[in-house]
Amino acid sequence: MKKDQVETLGFVPQKEIVYNKLLPYAERLDRESNDILAQIKGNLGRAVQLRELWPGVLFWTRKLSTYLRLYGRKFNKEDHVFFIKLLYELVTIPKLEISMMQSFARLLVSLLKKKELLSQDDLELPWRPLYDLYESILYSKTEHLGLNWFPNSVENVLKTLVKSCRPYFPKTATQEMLDEWRPLLCPFDVTMQKAISYFELFLPTIMPPEQHHKGFKLWFDELINLWVSVQNLPTWEGNLVNLFARLANDNIGYINWDPYIPKIFTRILRSFNLPVGTSQMIVPRYVTNSYDIGHVVLWVSAMLGGSQNQAQKQLNGLFSSIASFYHPSNNGRWLMKLMKLLQRLPASVVRRLHRERYKKPCWISPVPPSHRLTDQDVTDFVESMKQPVLMAMFSKTGSMDAAQALQNLALMRPELVIPPVLEKTYPAMETLTEPHQLTATLSCMIGVARSLLSGGRHYPEGPAHVLPLLMRALPGVDPNDFSKCMITFQFIATFTTLVPLVDCSSALHEKNDLTEMERELCSASAEFEDFVLQFMDRCFALIDSSTLEQTREETETEKMTHLESLVELGLSSTFSTILTQCSMEIFKVALEKVFNFATTNIFETRVAGRMVADMCRAAAKCHPAESLRLFVPHCCNSITHLTANEDVSNEEELDKELLWNLQLLSEVTRVDGEKLLPYRTQLVQILQLTLRLRCKQGYTLACNLLHHILRSTVLTYPTDYCSVPGGFNRPLQEHLPIKDWGRPGDLWNLEIKWHVPSVEETAFVFYILDLLLQPELQRLQRYAQGEQDMSRDDVLQSLNIIQHCLLGAGSMLPPLGGPPVTGLVPSMISLEETKLYIGVDYDMSRENYREAICKVMRQLLHYILEHSEDDTKSLFAIIKIISDLMHFKGSHKHEFDSRWKSFTLVKKSMENRLHGKKQHIRALLIDRVLLQHEMRKLLVEGCEYKTVHQDLLRDLLRLSTSTYSQVRSKAQNVLFSALGTYNFCCRDITPLVLELLKPTRTDVTQQQFKGALYCLLGNHGGVCLANLHDWDCIAQTWPAIVRSGLSSAMSLEKPSIVRLFDDLADKVHRQYETIGIDFTVPESAVFLGQSITNSSQPTPHMGTPTDQELKQGLALQKAKNQEAERKYEHLVRALLECLDNRDLPWKFEHIAIGFLSLLIRDDYPLPASAVRFFVQSLNHDALVVRKMAIAAVAGILKQLKRPRKKVPISPYDKSGVTEPEGLVAGDRPGNDWLQYHSDSLPQTQQAWDSFCFVEKTHWGYYCWPKKLMVYAPPDEQPQHLCPDNMSERERIIYDKFTEPTFIKQLIEFLSLEDRKGKDKFNPRRFCLFKGLFRNYGDAFVPVLKPHMEKLAGDSHESTQRCVAEIIAGLVRGSKHWSFDKVEALWEFLIPLMRTALSNITVETYADWGTCVATACESRDPRKLHRLLEMLMECPLSGEGGSFVDACRLYVLQGGLAQQEWRVPELLHRLLSYLEPKLTQVYKNVRERIGSVLTYIFMIDVALPYTQPTKSPRIAEFTERVLSKLKPLIEGDEEIQNHVVEENGVGEQDERTQAIKLLKTVLKWQMASAGRSFSTPVPQQLQLLPLLFKIAPVENDDSYDELKRDAKTCLSLMSQGLLYPEQIPLVLEVLQEIAGSSSWHARFSVLTYLQIMVFYNLFTILSTEQTVQDVRALVIRLLEDEQLEVREMAATTLSGFLQCNFLTMDASMQTHFEALCKTRLPKKRKRDLGSVMDTIPSVDLVRRHAGVLGLSACILSSPYDVPTWMPQLLMDLSAHLNDTQPIEMTVKKTLSNFRRTHHDNWLEHKQQFTDDQLVVLTDLLVSPCYYA
Repeated sequence: MKKDQVETLGFVPQKEIVYNKLLPYAERLDRESNDILAQIKGNLGRAVQLRELWPGVLFWTRKLSTYLRLYGRKFNKEDHVFFIKLLYELVTIPKLEISMMQSFARLLVSLLKKKELLSQDDLELPWRPLYDLYESILYSKTEHLGLNWFPNSVENVLKTLVKSCRPYFPKTATQEMLDEWRPLLCPFDVTMQKAISYFELFLPTIMPPEQHHKGFKLWFDELINLWVSVQNLPTWEGNLVNLFARLANDNIGYINWDPYIPKIFTRILRSFNLPVGTSQMIVPRYVTNSYDIGHVVLWVSAMLGGSQNQAQKQLNGLFSSIASFYHPSNNGRWLMKLMKLLQRLPASVVRRLHRERYKKPCWISPVPPSHRLTDQDVTDFVESMKQPVLMAMFSKTGSMDAAQALQNLALMRPELVIPPVLEKTYPAMETLTEPHQLTATLSCMIGVARSLLSGGRHYPEGPAHVLPLLMRALPGVDPNDFSKCMITFQFIATFTTLVPLVDCSSALHEKNDLTEMERELCSASAEFEDFVLQFMDRCFALIDSSTLEQTREETETEKMTHLESLVELGLSSTFSTILTQCSMEIFKVALEKVFNFATTNIFETRVAGRMVADMCRAAAKCHPAESLRLFVPHCCNSITHLTANEDVSNEEELDKELLWNLQLLSEVTRVDGEKLLPYRTQLVQILQLTLRLRCKQGYTLACNLLHHILRSTVLTYPTDYCSVPGGFNRPLQEHLPIKDWGRPGDLWNLEIKWHVPSVEETAFVFYILDLLLQPELQRLQRYAQGEQDMSRDDVLQSLNIIQHCLLGAGSMLPPLGGPPVTGLVPSMISLEETKLYIGVDYDMSRENYREAICKVMRQLLHYILEHSEDDTKSLFAIIKIISDLMHFKGSHKHEFDSRWKSFTLVKKSMENRLHGKKQHIRALLIDRVLLQHEMRKLLVEGCEYKTVHQDLLRDLLRLSTSTYSQVRSKAQNVLFSALGTYNFCCRDITPLVLELLKPTRTDVTQQQFKGALYCLLGNHGGVCLANLHDWDCIAQTWPAIVRSGLSSAMSLEKPSIVRLFDDLADKVHRQYETIGIDFTVPESAVFLGQSITNSSQPTPHMGTPTDQELKQGLALQKAKNQEAERKYEHLVRALLECLDNRDLPWKFEHIAIGFLSLLIRDDYPLPASAVRFFVQSLNHDALVVRKMAIAAVAGILKQLKRPRKKVPISPYDKSGVTEPEGLVAGDRPGNDWLQYHSDSLPQTQQAWDSFCFVEKTHWGYYCWPKKLMVYAPPDEQPQHLCPDNMSERERIIYDKFTEPTFIKQLIEFLSLEDRKGKDKFNPRRFCLFKGLFRNYGDAFVPVLKPHMEKLAGDSHESTQRCVAEIIAGLVRGSKHWSFDKVEALWEFLIPLMRTALSNITVETYADWGTCVATACESRDPRKLHRLLEMLMECPLSGEGGSFVDACRLYVLQGGLAQQEWRVPELLHRLLSYLEPKLTQVYKNVRERIGSVLTYIFMIDVALPYTQPTKSPRIAEFTERVLSKLKPLIEGDEEIQNHVVEENGVGEQDERTQAIKLLKTVLKWQMASAGRSFSTPVPQQLQLLPLLFKIAPVENDDSYDELKRDAKTCLSLMSQGLLYPEQIPLVLEVLQEIAGSSSWHARFSVLTYLQIMVFYNLFTILSTEQTVQDVRALVIRLLEDEQLEVREMAATTLSGFLQCNFLTMDASMQTHFEALCKTRLPKKRKRDLGSVMDTIPSVDLVRRHAGVLGLSACILSSPYDVPTWMPQLLMDLSAHLNDTQPIEMTVKKTLSNFRRTHHDNWLEHKQQFTDDQLVVLTDLLVSPCYYA
């Protein structure tokens, strides 16, 4: 910070944009920014005090965000805090309109972005207002009823806002949040997800260490234990992981993760869902709920380091276990995740290293030295990632991920990463047959380029590779392979940007202080000239092969194709980079070469010509003086010579040579303007010769020349981009260029050379304009006044010249002036514009050509529209000129955006994230400064709407509604961008558009009508006039759209018009957000406004408003709110009026009803007339309308709901138990009173009134809230509605719904079917009925009763659905009915539901399930006891067959599942009822029972702090079941499915019963796999032996249900997550089964083991003993007597070795070698007649086991050759001629070895000795291979 700047500003800025200081006019910016800041502070403070949210506050907060873009945070700390606090107050105003809230929130986020600028002492923000805001929007109670419309973006905006505010929450926040959200932690309820996601979002994790006891220590143990104990991946587990990752990252070194590390890595590995083992079923839930890789990476990188570096050991394990999945031959949907892991992990570690070593210290506490990453840690990390990254280079998903990973790894350890990449790159450059390999390696080399070049002390030999790489890359410039060509260009450009191409070889003789490396580089640099010339030859060849004649027929388009334009771009930018970096000697040679190429050939101007001209331009840009000396005289002479003949100017087709010279000249003049001045006379002469050529192609090129000459002289831009300031022309003695290789630019000494227009240049520009532009304007003006005739071509030519003058000299011409348009919006605040300086002092004494052009264009436009409207080409040109008149100040917005994008891309690909501090290359930094200048240019004029603009917009509107569609669409695009630019202009234009839609106008054509509709519709992402979020505008447009249905120009026969109306209605519905009615500003914000006005440095430019003004502000605020209410009611009435019109076509009726339904809100009642309309529409003829009406009436009923009184109660008084200290969750004496006890149900009026109902199911499970609110007793509640105390709106609904004819019609409509087979229980209709019964009590029951009885008796699908919807609504709506009403209700409902449930069918059972579940949701079970008891009556009665039984169970399950933990008594009753029936015969009933059992036992969870449940427990149930399964477990014969499907009369034997029981148990196991929270492992283990016995080995679908289910169960169990203490138990069972007599069981043990070990890898690895046990088990099964088991054991062993679970050690090798040497007994001559001996001898088995062992080891490394492998192959080859099955095994192994090592055989060969190779070659190619 310079002293004098602080004096100018008067303060020390927080953090400004440094690039501003490098602009050529930097010295003026401090004064300018202070003026603007003073303006912003004054007006913003004033607007808040005058309570004018719109337009005042909104206008000035927008200005503040522009200020941030222009200057960064250039204000002092005090102002920074004031701005943040003020915006925080504004964002959290309750009832603030959403669009305002979002715009404040976005600004607030950018103010809070750099958290190091404000410490927690400077700023504190309360958390509760944010929570209330978030809750009210994301968990809105009214949004689903259509009372609130939020945009889709709101969720992300709010999340980002909370994240930004989080560091500043007060110290006490953590405890308050826990008190608020802990009571929601009921794992069976949706509130669990809500609570955990709140924790994830809100809990602060950045705190100083001495505050940790108020921070994460309050919750860490509780949540991590919860995480460790859930096994089945519920949806909220991911949120917990995100929270832990953030915690770990913010508190490195303060949390000991070691005890959890194996568990963490096991779960990370599981969440990749990798395919393992032979027959694995993926549980769908595992895929949808898996962890977010970004957070996983953060967590891992934060745990690295420390004394043990435990995490790194596990990370090695993780990568070695998944390494083979990265091999390019593997592909699947899991691959994306693995690649993401690869790409992000190094980036995350680099970020951490940057923070520990290079970041400026700030208030956030640093990582303690003991836990920082040491150099050794970094090396270990890079080593562990190297292997997978090198494999992933050639992945199917492309090499981008690997390239990014390598870029970051090379920053840390270039010497480890770059050599292997080079080893892959050199061969790839040599090969011609594998282009993919080349593109992959080159893109990785681009990533590591900077690390390679800067070499450093660890990798000094890096730079030596540059030249060999560049030379070998040249063949990649290949016209036949587009992608190769592009990547080669990128590669060459990247390397040459970093390296000065200077021949330093002479320094070898002159200097003697060079290091060895430097000498080598100096001598190598002699090749640079060669490289440049070869590159040019390649480019010339490329150009020759892409001339137009060669690539296409005559008939095709003459433009460039997309690919060609990309190649052109790549070629020109690469060539330009190379020349920029050349020394003068090399440049001259190159210039000579390109000049000769360009002037000795003649190119067509479309494709090849553009490329050559680009190369010439590149040369001219680098050294203008030298280049222009060659090109300008040559081109000028040729042109003058060729145009000497008089006739040329009138020819239609011009000579190719003339065109080519013009093109060449127009490109080489795009250089530094002052170097053009010496040639001005020649250039002007050429312009005068060529601008009036008749040939279009000719004059277009001349116009380009004009444009470029003007542009080069008037713009401000840097003139040199080379990588070292000052270029390379210094003698080698002073400065040795090789020292600059890979050097970053120095931001503080950039020494940018700017081109700033001089006086002489300005004079030249105006000379050209006077000479060439003036006459054209005069001609057009005479033509427009009808004084002179011009042909259309002439007009077009003139317009072209004018347009190019404007484009060239735009930045010199002052903006359009004139008075602003006033009176569009009333405001007490000045809405003035802020002015920026952009380096041009406008010369006011000269004529302002912008205004002259504007005047002539308007005259001409009106003339053409009157006289020759079909001259569309001229109209296109005029539209383009109007657009530039308004917006063009020297650059276009879309160009700026794309340059900004490409700048960020290049920056990302070349940045150094490790050291930070903007160490970019010089060219990039210069580019960024230029972008800063361009951005100021785009923002210079601001958005004031002047009368000139008004005229131009009206012209555009006229064009937008003219006859020709192309003219319309071009004009509309310009119109839309203008509407988005000028403030409040939409209010001015909208009435003019709507004028054309009026039904009273008879003179409107269809074209005008369509044009007007398009103007309303707007373009993608622009302004949509039909939907501005403002009452004034909507009140005009919506009724007008509806009324336009009566216009004479409207015809529904034209599909284009119908489509337009559909799009309009659709867009309004999609984009509508609720518009505010209440704009009240709270006092707290007003107070902050005062403190901003009273602050100093800079002092606001206007003081505090007077008391008079403040009073006026208050009055205006009140008036504005009333005005909004008035406009709202007016709009509703206007729409209803339209609907009253009988002639309105049906389409418009629907549109109007759609608009009306958007207007129902939750903070203002809908006018009564609209209520009447919607209620009547319930019986409208059209289905669409009925649907809208149902939703609307449900919303209206919510509006009319009378609030109920709530009182706090103390749960301790209810239970009579004091809660124990600490956390105790689950069923405990303290919450017993909430549960269902059939002996204490409220059966009488008195019991009912005094009973305390708690409706929400989660209260009291985990802990009690600070205040438990329940509804007050009935006598304190407001009285029920009766006709005398109803409001008008309530009365309307009441009257209709008590009318029998209306109800009859309504029920008929509701029981129609909509789409056969697709209909489901409709929540909208349910909401309608719930609202009716909630608001009106039982008033409508008498009318509905007969209908309901009739419906229930009819078994049709749609009637049953209708009655189910009504019943669900009735039950939920009767929440507050009195006891006698409820009793009467059940008396009627219970028999009705019995009837209905006995008629249940396939189509309707799901609806009845939903009905009961909906009815029971969030209701106290003791209120619903009649319903629950009715459902509990013997569901499996057998009446109506098995199907009805299954359905009844389903319905019952729906009800009980909603009640979760509160009905243990019912669950016990149900279980004891079901237990004897578990041996059901019918499959559908069995499946249903299985599902019901899952819900019964769901409550039995093993979560921390949770008491054992009172609901049924799995352990007891399993014991009872197992005792019945005894006959199966003990018997040895195979279990067949020989059950007769009828329930035979006599009792069947125990065994058959047991088989039926087993089937049901399997269904239960399968159902609970994805649903429960913890897996009952000990209980499952008792079943395992039985399953192993049944499960088949082969994959065959023809097996019966029992076997298939057993197999599925095994697959699911093996994937389960195991706690460490459960693993030994599982192994014990597996060892036992491995000894069983059935080989199927032994075989299945192995498949089970494979999956179990992989899915619990790190947990198992963490205990040595377990690993030994697994190994022993596999090796034992290698010697099994059954061949299949032996082979499976070998596969398993190979898999374990491959994922590094077991390691290949000497003991294993010797064990197998010993087994191999087992002698086989000689074959005795057997008697011919005796039976062959089938059982293999023990010796053969052992010998085979040894061979299989060796084979497993060999196959375990398919992609490389470890040191031990050659020897094993030799051992193996000795057994090639043994007896079968050994010979077969050896053959298979060898052929597999050959297949997997074939690709990289050349490098694998190195591992073998010559003798071994001889044997091997013999084996692999020997005849036996084909045998």
